[in-house]
Amino acid sequence: MIRVLVAAPSPVSRAGLQALVRDGGNTVAGSAVSGELVEIAIDLHPDAILWQLSPDEDAAPTLRSLEDQISVLLSSSAAFDLIRAGARGVLPLDASAAQIGAALDAVSKGLGVFSPEHLDSAPERGTSPLTAREVEVLRLVAEGLPNKEIAWRLGISEHTVKFHVSALLGKLGAGSRAEAVSAGIRQGMIML
Repeated sequence: MIRVLVAAPSPVSRAGLQALVRDGGNTVAGSAVSGELVEIAIDLHPDAILWQLSPDEDAAPTLRSLEDQISVLLSSSAAFDLIRAGARGVLPLDASAAQIGAALDAVSKGLGVFSPEHLDSAPERGTSPLTAREVEVLRLVAEGLPNKEIAWRLGISEHTVKFHVSALLGKLGAGSRAEAVSAGIRQGMIML
């Protein structure tokens, strides 16, 4: 039996999710709204968190604050962005009780869970607008290396590194190295 903390924007949604958790043979450890989620999770130490996101809610900062807490999110957002931020599972808002129960069971055993319809939002391999060398340069930029160090690591001239950085900034529509790294992460070209 898994002790689950339920979070949702409205009392009605929380009550519905609590019923789904109980129907799945699990225990409700408590409930929260998003703004209280981190504090309540720290106090209750649940085995898992079932969190329904509102459409405009940015879950990434809260997920990062939850650190090692196991979270399953119900969301219409891109699953891969939420998983990168720390979610262990992402299901659609209309997930069934059986799907939610299976997801909670899976994440409690160390597995990651996402719904097949979220695959549509996955970045496709090989569709990067960057060349392989530009991706290499972007990875090193993400490590915070200056052009001189990147040139040394790749065995190319500093002028060539400047050329690659300029090209990747243009292709990613970025105005700075930091914006390029952010765009690379969002598009699945690099991971930190």
